[in-house]
Amino acid sequence: MNQMTTSHLTPAAASHPARVAVICSSWHGDIVDQAKHALLAEFARSPAPPGQVDQFEVPGAFEIPLLAQRLARSGRYDAIVACGLVVNGGIYRHEFVATAVIDGLMRVQLDTGVPVLSAVLTPRDFHEHADHLRFFSEHFVKKGAEVARACLETIAGLRRVDLATA
Repeated sequence: MNQMTTSHLTPAAASHPARVAVICSSWHGDIVDQAKHALLAEFARSPAPPGQVDQFEVPGAFEIPLLAQRLARSGRYDAIVACGLVVNGGIYRHEFVATAVIDGLMRVQLDTGVPVLSAVLTPRDFHEHADHLRFFSEHFVKKGAEVARACLETIAGLRRVDLATA
C-alpha cells in the first residue's frame, strides 16, 4: 500500500461526509484490532472524517471478501476497509489464503466500483512469542493509520473524478 501523508479533500467532498465499512477478522484479534483502533483514530484526526464508520467482524481473513462484496453491493458505503492477519503455519495454506483474500478484495472493488482497501497482512514469518506479538501489534498500528489515510484520499480522488465527469 502506498503511504499517503496529505489530505486533498475538496469542499464538495467534505460537505458530504463519507460512509465507510471496516471489516476485521477475529483471528489474532488482539493484533488486528490495533489496525482498527489506529484507523479510527486517524479518521478522527482528519480534517474531513467519514460521517459514519460501521464496523463488522468475521472469523478469519478468508471470510472478508464475501462480506466486502455484500457491503459494496448494498450501495451504502463510499469505501470498505479490510483488516486481518494471515499467518504462515508452515503449510501451503498460508499462500492460498493470502492470495484468495487479496484477489477477492480486488475483484470486489473492480466489480462494484466501491474502493476496498486492505490492511490484511500476510507475514512470511510469524510465531506466537512475545517479540513477534509486540512487533506485529505495533506494525498494525502503523498500517491502520496508513490505510485510513489511503481510504480518505481514495474517496476524495474518486469524488473529484465524479465531479469532473458530471
